[in-house]
Amino acid sequence: MAGWAGLAFLVVFSQCENAQGRMEGAALYRTHCANCHLDNGQGLGALIPPLAGSDYLAAHRERLPCIIRYGLKDTIVVNGTQYAEAMAGIETLSDIQIANILNYIHASWGNDLPPYRLDEVQRLLKQCP
Repeated sequence: MAGWAGLAFLVVFSQCENAQGRMEGAALYRTHCANCHLDNGQGLGALIPPLAGSDYLAAHRERLPCIIRYGLKDTIVVNGTQYAEAMAGIETLSDIQIANILNYIHASWGNDLPPYRLDEVQRLLKQCP
């Protein structure tokens, strides 16, 4: 019986940790991302790409942690529209904070993309150019 109790604790703890991560991701998004991508993830017309319903998120999953940490200077295409505005990186964010922001974006505004695991974000960050 103690085994079941321990398993139940781990499941509840894991769910609380995920809920806490989503709340942190939302707060970090509002602090670091919403000024440009807006609270609703719609972006700013032809200057800043949308995150809401963005085809770029799924197509470039491996690049996203690097973009958040180090920024983006490339021209990209999102939902058929070309964007050339540079994005500043946020090098002060921890790996877990980057994972939480990405997981918030991946589950918001109609996006339904697989969540990032911390070890995945850490591996991808080591591969940044």
